[in-house]
Amino acid sequence: MRVFLAALAHETNTFSPLPTTRESFAEGLLHRRGDAATLDKARQFSGYSDVLDIARHRGDECIAGLCTWAQPGGPLPQADYEALRDELLDDLRAAGKVDFVFLVLHGAMVAQGGYPDCEGDILQRVREVVGATIPVGALLDLHGNVSEDMVASGAILVACKEYPHVDYPQRAEELYGLLARGARGGLRTRTAMRRVPMVGIMGTTEEPMRGFVRKMQARERKPGILSISAMHGFPWSDTPHTSAAMLVVHDADDARAGDDAERIARELAAEFFGLRTTAIARRLPVEEALDAAQHASERVRNWPVVIADGSDNPGGGAPCDSTFLLRALLDRGMSGAALGMIWDPEAVQVAQRAGVGREVRLRIGGKFGAMSGEPIESMATVLSSRDDASQRSFGELRDELGPAVAVRIGGVDVVVNSLRQQVFSPDCFTQMGIDPATKRFVVVKSTQHFRAHFDPIAGATVYCDAPGALNANLAALPYLNVRRPLWPLDRNARLPQEAT
Repeated sequence: MRVFLAALAHETNTFSPLPTTRESFAEGLLHRRGDAATLDKARQFSGYSDVLDIARHRGDECIAGLCTWAQPGGPLPQADYEALRDELLDDLRAAGKVDFVFLVLHGAMVAQGGYPDCEGDILQRVREVVGATIPVGALLDLHGNVSEDMVASGAILVACKEYPHVDYPQRAEELYGLLARGARGGLRTRTAMRRVPMVGIMGTTEEPMRGFVRKMQARERKPGILSISAMHGFPWSDTPHTSAAMLVVHDADDARAGDDAERIARELAAEFFGLRTTAIARRLPVEEALDAAQHASERVRNWPVVIADGSDNPGGGAPCDSTFLLRALLDRGMSGAALGMIWDPEAVQVAQRAGVGREVRLRIGGKFGAMSGEPIESMATVLSSRDDASQRSFGELRDELGPAVAVRIGGVDVVVNSLRQQVFSPDCFTQMGIDPATKRFVVVKSTQHFRAHFDPIAGATVYCDAPGALNANLAALPYLNVRRPLWPLDRNARLPQEAT
């Protein structure tokens, strides 16, 4: 079979102070069709890399088009988005006749100039190119905001079920199989969608979301039900499509499956909405979080307490240079601590020029305004310096850190790097000579993805809600475009009548 593959992904935080441009994609990942120099980096991108492997194992011909991604930030300029979208479409046209199209998107991409729903725009235009009969599928992040245009495109929409997103390989295999069945065996699909008027950050490593994922998987075993996705929505995106949703893909030629899909979508939407007050982990203010961490440390001796600084998670569009937690650790004199990663290329350069083992005055973080706090100005000892450090992200995929240093300020070892990205794994510490397993406290600038690799070494986990750009107080954000009522902005939010 001839398979066309492309990826154009961005999680757009419409409140982010950081601009997103084509240069942001070049810094993140920009692989063009046939460019051998960037193919290895594309093979480190979840979904895209999985499809390349699946096609090879099945003996299919994979026409690998554009693969590009940028670290979350503000909306794309109209011209930059249109240029990337049109490049993807040109690759599709150049591929000629294909049996199906596999796209790796996100679900929360926004561009200026009237594009609050880039995925809907992309899918509709892809459909225009290939026609009504060629199967099209999109692999999504569960933090996408699904629109009616995305569903109306006829694309099979499959999202990862897990947060952390450890199941991309399985979801890629699932979607690939459905598309192949459509191309080879004539399988036709439809999608039942139910909007769930809520947003929030809900990890799936613990109950009640752990059980909800199992219920989705159980219902997928019903005849004619092909795939079920719970879209959690992306809260920091101010669009008319911002909300959670349930998607149930079913066999379009099976009338009973169609009825079952509508019923399952209603039932799961109601249950999902019912979890809104119990599935979201409690995030504590800085001082309460550190109190909780110190108490937990007494209970779990010889194991570190991991403190999640989700409000400065660059994986949601935050600058990744806030200093609130670092300053609080220093003010309390908390020793045996490690913190990572602060994005500050200037501080990295100063420390690298000073050299390993030297003491140098640094001005770290706090560069992007009030939501980043004030810079930390202090003498620091340079512990290590590297230009080639990396960390595992999803599975065994690796992300580069850029030029990075580890410095010691008081009793805190701090990793400062040059490529803005969240902490996924202990590698970002160990590659800089810091063993987080030996620390009492480990602060990670991440919301939930860190758990996939940190849980094996953590004695306890504390979620902190510092006053950063991804602060969990969603009701304080200046939304203008979301459909109201929407929980937790509106405590009177209710499911639409047809979804109950």
